[in-house]
Amino acid sequence: MSENSSGEAQEKEQMERAGASHNTDSLAAETASSGLPPEAGSAEVIVRELDENGSYIKHRLSSADAAPDYRSRRIKSFVVREGRLTAGQEHALTSFWKDYGIDYENRLLDLPAVFGRKAPLALEIGFGMGKSLVEMAVRDPGRDFIGIEVHTPGVGACIMGAHEAGLTNLRVIHYDAVDVLGNMIPDGAIDRLQLYFPDPWHKARHNKRRLVKPEFLDLVIPKLASGGVIHMATDWEPYAEQMLEVQRADARIVNMDPAGGYAPRPDYRPLTKFEARGQRLGHGVWDLLFRKI
Repeated sequence: MSENSSGEAQEKEQMERAGASHNTDSLAAETASSGLPPEAGSAEVIVRELDENGSYIKHRLSSADAAPDYRSRRIKSFVVREGRLTAGQEHALTSFWKDYGIDYENRLLDLPAVFGRKAPLALEIGFGMGKSLVEMAVRDPGRDFIGIEVHTPGVGACIMGAHEAGLTNLRVIHYDAVDVLGNMIPDGAIDRLQLYFPDPWHKARHNKRRLVKPEFLDLVIPKLASGGVIHMATDWEPYAEQMLEVQRADARIVNMDPAGGYAPRPDYRPLTKFEARGQRLGHGVWDLLFRKI
């Protein structure tokens, strides 16, 4: 989920709407009540259970199905905040996962089979509660959208919105985006990669956890189609500067801003109420658009 200067208020409000607890002991309590060993909670692996019809039943945190080296292989760029599901989110996950959900598998997706057609693909990492992603899919029916999110109430909310809008061009994946990109997305498949308001990890000692760094581009750029676009946005200026520096240094992509800096917000990225409120308060938002050469 996004966690930034104006985004902190957004996260709090979203999680309160989702009924989520901000008590850090809740994760340990969930792990204990599940009968899993303590290290299972620290693995932060989502394990999904489906019924015989492919409908979502429940989720829990476990390391049982993870690769043995999962916990040690890298630092996470996010923190799993499970929270409690609202009745609507639970219903959406139970009833409509088979329509909108893609389960994580260690194999490449057949995208034309997933969507029943071949169309430009936008992939968003960390869609929060999914309102903007649903709005983009409604506005652009000729494009397919995949959203990746680790926060369960957000996944439920996004599926609920997609169902209410009658969308056929949106799918969601409830898993770590690094694994999804590395193992499920074919090279050259993405027309637009969207990363909006990622966790900036404000404290200097946590900056190393930021997602945007050269190795992230090494993962993302091969997945872009020729001329594909990386679109990032943040309201944390030091992170914007890092995003710009990292992307400028990569010869495989070029800045789409004529001046070589930040770009105006494209019309296709909805202006959220939190962003609008931040602008009224004088808070900045920086969009970056880079195209694969």
